[in-house]
Amino acid sequence: MPRYKLTLEYDGTGFVGWQYQGDGRSVQEALERAVERFCGEQVRVHGAGRTDSGVHALGQCCHLDLAKQAAPGVLRDALNAHLRPAPVTVLDAAEAPPTFDARRDATARVYLYRIVNRKAPLALAHKRAWHLPRPLEFHAMAEAARLLEGTHDFTTFRAAQCQAASPVRTLQSLAVTRIGEEIAIRAWARSFLHHQVRAIVGTLVEVGEGRRTPADVGAALAARDRRLSGPTAPASGLYLEAVIYRPPRR
Repeated sequence: MPRYKLTLEYDGTGFVGWQYQGDGRSVQEALERAVERFCGEQVRVHGAGRTDSGVHALGQCCHLDLAKQAAPGVLRDALNAHLRPAPVTVLDAAEAPPTFDARRDATARVYLYRIVNRKAPLALAHKRAWHLPRPLEFHAMAEAARLLEGTHDFTTFRAAQCQAASPVRTLQSLAVTRIGEEIAIRAWARSFLHHQVRAIVGTLVEVGEGRRTPADVGAALAARDRRLSGPTAPASGLYLEAVIYRPPRR
């Protein structure tokens, strides 16, 4: 049975998230219905990451098995035709080894958080970025972010409903950059805790507003106390930017 790897982008607005929730439409459901319309097969699509309600993707990956083989380009184009008008696009389709697993084989996931720091309200970036009208001290935010890089117990930045067995994660990189009025926060790790990135972003924003110092963020991390985290940033500014895999062996 042929296995395929798909790379997707989607606007998470209006979806309950990647995965079936039972109380609204999901990206997973939209994609599986498109497969059924294309070839009549009912399949289960397995994603690399379970993005939450309102969270977007620039490079979500998933895998699925089909009973009949299809040329990757044909599969990509057919799924895109049947996904309309849902705001989901298959960027790439490729044949994958039968053992490939989009979630387990990923070596890293990269999340991007977008902040637009200006007084004027958002038009084009509405529901696609966090609008913050008060000036933010970008350099202090970047300094605080560096304190969170590495392997730590991230209990402080973990949602109460997080079901992960351990709060220990390794942030390979947490970079804060600014171009004009937009601040981008990129987090790179093999895996994340529930709401970890959004809790970190909310805390870094408090640093940018002058309500905390970078040292306060380091102390909050060490305390392992969720009450010391900043607010959870809105889902609308978060993107699953990329899923990283090891190059295939030759």
